[in-house]
Amino acid sequence: MAKQSELILALDVLEKEKGIDKEVIFEAIETSLLSAYKTNYDKAENVNVVMDRVTGEFHVYSVKEIVENVENPITQISVEKAKEINKKADLGETVNVEIYPKDFGRIAASNAKQTILQKIREEERRAIYSAFDDKEQDIVTGIVQKVNDRSIGIKLGQLDVVLTEREQVATEKFKPTDRIKVYITEIRKDPNNGKGNKILISRTHPGLVKRLFESEVAEIKDGTVEIKNISREAGSRTKMAVYSKDPNVDAVGACVGVNGARVNAVVEELQGEKIDIIEWNENPAILIENALSPSKVVSVLADPDEKTALVVVPDFQLSLAIGKEGQNARLAAKLTGFKIDIKSESQAKEEGIQYIFDDDDYYDDDEYYDDDEYYDEEEYDEYADDDSDEEIEDVEEEETEEDVEDIEDIEE
Repeated sequence: MAKQSELILALDVLEKEKGIDKEVIFEAIETSLLSAYKTNYDKAENVNVVMDRVTGEFHVYSVKEIVENVENPITQISVEKAKEINKKADLGETVNVEIYPKDFGRIAASNAKQTILQKIREEERRAIYSAFDDKEQDIVTGIVQKVNDRSIGIKLGQLDVVLTEREQVATEKFKPTDRIKVYITEIRKDPNNGKGNKILISRTHPGLVKRLFESEVAEIKDGTVEIKNISREAGSRTKMAVYSKDPNVDAVGACVGVNGARVNAVVEELQGEKIDIIEWNENPAILIENALSPSKVVSVLADPDEKTALVVVPDFQLSLAIGKEGQNARLAAKLTGFKIDIKSESQAKEEGIQYIFDDDDYYDDDEYYDDDEYYDEEEYDEYADDDSDEEIEDVEEEETEEDVEDIEDIEE
């Protein structure tokens, strides 16, 4: 009895210090004791184990139906005997008949201890993961614990997590005790015992770049500047499109900072990854032109319905526009959502592609150019071959589409 009273006191302490609901532990103990009883004594389905919430005593009951003539003494009891237990018992009802299995007290005490320890571990695990509830799709700082060939073990507070090979940047190197910022992509919780809880982290996710800029740029944090989209090839280059509704705020300049201080802080955290910050524009032609930075663009012929664009660049800018192994064009395509086909001016003329020259004042913010309207005879005449006396004629839409079919798209 004394030990049982100490058990109740211990549960009270657990409830106060660890925030573990005492009733949850009572129910868990009862479930484990019922399982123990059925394993060691009787597999009858009409047995209950109840723990007294005040004294901590364990009671085993056989639930029996009250009948006039007992045919099965395991599940039935006569009215007379039922009234000895409960004077109000009546025919057709049930009554709890307490049974006293030999040595059950010892088994019960052992099971109760195991159940309490298990419940403590589960609740502590839940509490640890609960601390990260508001950290999903956010960055946290951890300490590198162990570096393997394919994974990196990281300590996040009281929690051990793993940065998998897939979520690592190949060019980044870490060693034990290094501080590391990671992006939490997902928090998976096991509703049963918490053993399946898992936090997935990344160093390659574009969200890492977004959160780093939010921490460095006050205008992003307060909503003055908005990050519209990010395309990233982790460890190499990132393109980020930004926009501000306030005409007095330079969105790109705010992200770059004085003497590049803000963007350099992010680049340093990403261990030298290059970052292109461009201005977002609702006009797809202007957005695509911006996205191909640092390359200069002569003309952009965008089809917003098909999400395709033909871009003409100066001959000497072609390799810059495409980028090493197509990276610049690929990132621009991801950023804008358009399939981008890039041609030099010479290629465009050889293939009979007609386009409008894009000078600084040509595009209006509220318009874009598609296959129906990009060609202007007077504009094109300025750049026609001076030795050619051939008349430049309007090209029908069907002919233009046929010409463009052979152009190789640079896709995402």
